[in-house]
Amino acid sequence: MLKIHGYAGSINVRKVLWTCMELGLPFERIDWGGGTRSVTDPDFLKLNPVGMIPVLEDAGQLFWESNSIVRYLAAREGRDDLLPFAPAERAQVEKWMDWQVSDFNNTWRYVFQATVRKNPNFQDEQQIAVSWNAFCSAVQVLDREFARTGAYIAGPAFTCADIVIGLSVHRWRSIPLERPHLQAIERYYDRLCEREGFRVYGRDGGL
Repeated sequence: MLKIHGYAGSINVRKVLWTCMELGLPFERIDWGGGTRSVTDPDFLKLNPVGMIPVLEDAGQLFWESNSIVRYLAAREGRDDLLPFAPAERAQVEKWMDWQVSDFNNTWRYVFQATVRKNPNFQDEQQIAVSWNAFCSAVQVLDREFARTGAYIAGPAFTCADIVIGLSVHRWRSIPLERPHLQAIERYYDRLCEREGFRVYGRDGGL
């Protein structure tokens, strides 16, 4: 059975949990981080030398970096619908996954820590405003794409990219600040809520 190391509230762990549900894969989840066991523990560093969750353990092999794990699992199961085999089609999915984990994530870190986590180290009002504006601008990019595709981020079909993008959209909706009404985003969110994996690990799984 697959082992997923990381606490259930982590957005990056939830990417992997949702992927497993989409694929029908049983797993055992083992708490690390988030107030459970420290990721600086030598036992965890044996799993991941950079000390970050999640870690996937599969038949003695260890994988880390959440988006890489999502891709690995889809490829492992031969799910061409979630991660196309054809290079050009696959790149259309992977470009959004790469953007999510780099540019998109960087927009929301400060405002999320400030307003949801209530982290005392993230309470500069100017930086909160800058982060929130950047987060909203990034979501508006997605809104235009969803309006264009009429469905999901890489086209008419649900893919791995929607697992990682969808959880970040859920996080945007959790920020307790005034936000623009984005019709295509709302339709996309409703579409995600039709999927059990998102209901469990997105909508109801945490922020």
